[in-house]
Amino acid sequence: MKVLIIEDEKTLAYEMETFLKKAFYVCDLAHTFHDGLEKAQINSYDFILIDLGLPDGDGLDILKKIKKSHPEAVFIIITARGNLEDKITGLDLGADDYLAKPFYLLELQSRMQAIARRKFNVQDELLTIGDFEIDIQKRLVIHNKQEIELSRKEFDLLSYLLLHKNRVLTRMQLSEHIWGTFADVDYDSNYIDAHIKNIRKKLNVLASTEWLETVRGVGYRIRK
Repeated sequence: MKVLIIEDEKTLAYEMETFLKKAFYVCDLAHTFHDGLEKAQINSYDFILIDLGLPDGDGLDILKKIKKSHPEAVFIIITARGNLEDKITGLDLGADDYLAKPFYLLELQSRMQAIARRKFNVQDELLTIGDFEIDIQKRLVIHNKQEIELSRKEFDLLSYLLLHKNRVLTRMQLSEHIWGTFADVDYDSNYIDAHIKNIRKKLNVLASTEWLETVRGVGYRIRK
């Protein structure tokens, strides 16, 4: 999933970026109000982490500005301003959570995972699709208790489609949310097609993957 970190404390921003990348998130960084706003206007994100005390503007204002253009994103306010008024204002503006500094990065990750479970209505870390089970937390695909080896990109692609089951995702959406901006990956739609082909090839030897549909001219969908 793709995360925008809007944080002017560069050391903390880099620590969050490094930590979340190890947890297989794709991260963009912004250190100012205007940089954050610009990135949010160009890209789409699954999570947007906002510091309130930015040098050139208030984080509550940037939340207000980008909430409408990112209705599906999760917004988490991260700030040293722990007063009740700011918390209530942030939550009233649409923030999904509020984390006061200092905080543990593991707590941030746990909160993100908890929100994602609610957002995608995931009751258990072990998801079932067809004859396969997918453990999101442990990053495993299992068939009859046998682990199936997928590459990191293949697993990211499969799990992202599964979390958005019954929804068509375009090749461009998949590329952006899993690999980052198009400029970073030299975007090519064949890149997605090649990974889907590999996933089918690895799974079809064990069971049908009819649930993984190609929507001609658009993208892919997992239908459940």
